[in-house]
Amino acid sequence: MDWHRDVDRVSILKVVRKKVHCRRRQLDLQSVMPRPTSSASSGDAILDTLRDEARLASKRAYAPYSRFAVGAAVLMEENQVYSGCNVENASYGLSNCAERTAIFRAVSEGSRTLRCVAIYTPTGHATAPCGACRQVIREFGQNVRILSYCDSEEVLDTTIRKLLPHAFGPEALDSPT
Repeated sequence: MDWHRDVDRVSILKVVRKKVHCRRRQLDLQSVMPRPTSSASSGDAILDTLRDEARLASKRAYAPYSRFAVGAAVLMEENQVYSGCNVENASYGLSNCAERTAIFRAVSEGSRTLRCVAIYTPTGHATAPCGACRQVIREFGQNVRILSYCDSEEVLDTTIRKLLPHAFGPEALDSPT
């Protein structure tokens, strides 16, 4: 009888689901915007969580061609954090950046409003998101805070409005010309 194989499959699925749930954390915090004024604030705690999740996600990157393992974590309006890594493809144009992976994961789980993006790159200098990622970030939020971390103490702390001024967004499609 093969019932024990089915039991093993069910046990494995439970473990996998539990691990996925742990990566999609519900955070009980106020808005990341505006920036926290005290260094011991709950805003710092969420920024630390985003940074750590981005760094952890970079370890799961599939980057055999560039060897540039990037991780990202996004904070959505519902205070949930989703992470993602870059996934390369031999047909380079089909590769996906970490930022878009994290955002698409959040959207696939039902979230729609982006509040903050944390990016980690294994470099000596903080790296800003590429143009495609900037456009996707803008799609899901006009006031998104972007934090880029690296192996040094350098941090790029900016907003999507600064990285993509005069952006084309969903509101441009609301009225006919």
